[in-house]
This record gives sequence, structure tokens and C-alpha cells, in this order.
Amino acid sequence: MSTILSVENLSKIYTLGSGLFGPSRELVALNDISLTVKAGETLAIVGESGCGKTSLGRCIIQAQPATEGRVYYHPKDAAKVELTALSKRELKPWRRDVRMIFQDPMSSLNPNMRVFDLVAEPLRIHRIARGRELEERVYDVLAKVGIPSDAAGRYPHAFSGGQRQRIGIARALVLDPKLVIADEAVSALDVSIQAQVLNLLDDLKEEFGLTYIFISHDLGVVNYIADRVVVMYLGHVVENAPTDLLFERPRHPYTEMLLAALPVADPTRRKGRSTTPRGEIPYLGNRPQGCPFHTRCKYAQDRCRSEKPALRAIDGTDQMAACHFAEALELQGAFEAPQKASA
Repeated sequence: MSTILSVENLSKIYTLGSGLFGPSRELVALNDISLTVKAGETLAIVGESGCGKTSLGRCIIQAQPATEGRVYYHPKDAAKVELTALSKRELKPWRRDVRMIFQDPMSSLNPNMRVFDLVAEPLRIHRIARGRELEERVYDVLAKVGIPSDAAGRYPHAFSGGQRQRIGIARALVLDPKLVIADEAVSALDVSIQAQVLNLLDDLKEEFGLTYIFISHDLGVVNYIADRVVVMYLGHVVENAPTDLLFERPRHPYTEMLLAALPVADPTRRKGRSTTPRGEIPYLGNRPQGCPFHTRCKYAQDRCRSEKPALRAIDGTDQMAACHFAEALELQGAFEAPQKASA
């Protein structure tokens, strides 16, 4: 598969202003992130709250400027474009190709606009359609996400959470994008509704020929929809692997800890296994030296406390891990992972 997006050495630093409680401080949300996304795949980005996964998604679409590094978009029939080097005016045409679905549809949808206008707004901003053609495109994409045409005159508050998320999906797809970033797109929904929306996203991927970056903290959901998984911790990528390999045999202790927290239907299969995460996530303004995970890692050695491991390929596999002892450790995978959606 060809590459559709590449991220090179991306960093994002937030500066907290000084005040009564002391001088300004820097929070490193992203630290030297590099990854590639292949056309047609679903790449999941996972990690605990505060790991930087949402900041990464927003820096990719340039909703927030990166402090350092580059993001390249690779159009199918043109030279790659460095999104991080473009002005807002220059970036506008590429926003048609790279779209985002936000976590909370109630806050991302203007409550004073009807559904029809919410979905039509991107077409009007980019001056793609008007009149009859605009109406046809709006009603067509609403039908594809399961919103009837007679509901187009209603306001967002008249819909359930799952329906509002479908409207957000329609708004993202109406421009016929190539890459969609879904930021915790199902985390606010009931489990049964989550399944419906995940199946919808999978169907739309096939119909529109989409590529997804799926940001989530839920590894069960990730295993259901993703082809490949990037695991983040404290703004670092600590593992990058095909989904099946990651669930079968993780190569980083943090991934093992996340997999151990997956719910298992049979409680007897949990014997001898601790599912409680060790310690607390360090404060971003006071990062540990060496490996960022060593303060919570039961396998940590002296080298881990002083030397930061590089993200590297593990010999003979398609996995990458940032652990000094990735080849030597026999880490345990998931006991029982949800079955992945069929193609």
C-alpha cells in the first residue's frame, strides 16, 4: 500500500504562563513522534488520558501548530505536501482531503444550526456545490449515515448521542475526504451504540475508500476496527505493530499493562494476573529521566533509569518498540480479545 500521511519528528510543547505561583513552565505533549499511515488502512493511536494522542491528531490536521517537526500529506496523483509549512489560506484546499470526527458531537455541532446547514456548511465554505446539487449531496450523505431526510430540519438537541455522532460523521464525509481522523468517536456512546457506529465507520471505509486514524483509549474497540496500532505514553510512541501481533505478543511493558486491563468474560482466566496499573502517570512538567515508563515498569533496570530507549524494529517481526529489553522480555498478550470486524 502507498503512504497517504507521514509524520516526522513531531513535537508539541505547551507553555503555562507565569503568575502568582511561580515562573512559566513547559509541558511536552508530544516528543519526537514519527509514523506513517498507509492508504486504505485503519491506524489506531491508543494510550491513557494525557498520553498526547489527541494533541497528535490536532497537530496532524493543523488545528494546533506543532512546535517542531513535519507532517506530510501524500495525494494520490501529486507530489507530497508539507502541511506544517502551509499558511491557513494555503492549507484550506487540503482540509477537503483530511477531515476530523470529534469526540463530543454535542459540543462540536453548533446548537443554533439545523442538521441540513451543519452538513452543508463545509460545501459552502469550500464553494464546492450550491442549489440543487448541494441539497442532493447533503441528503445523500445523511442517508448513508442513517439520518432520514425528514430529520434534516431539526436541531442537534433533538437527537440522541449516537445520532449526533452520525451527523458529525456526515459532516466529515460530505467533502469526500481521503483521510479521516476519528478522535474518541465512540467513547461517549453506550456499548450497543458504539457497535453500530463502529460498523457504520467500517462500511463507509469500504464505500468511500477511506483511510482512518482512530484515536482511542479502549483497546477492545481498537482490536475490532484497527489494522495497526500505535501505543503512546507521555507523548512518546512506545510501540507500533499490526493489531494481531500486538494483542498476541506485546513488545513493550506498557502495552502489556494496557492489555491486562481488558475485560475478560471468564473470571477464572484472570488468576495470577494483576490488572491494576502500577503507580500514577508522571506530571508532564516533571518527566522522568531515561525511559519515560520506568517509574511504573516492573521490569525496569538501572539502564532504564538513565538511558532513553529508541523506537526500533524488532528482528523478524513487523513490530517496533521503545524498550531496551524488547527482545528478551516474554510479555503476555490479551487473554481474550474481541473479534475483529470482517472485511
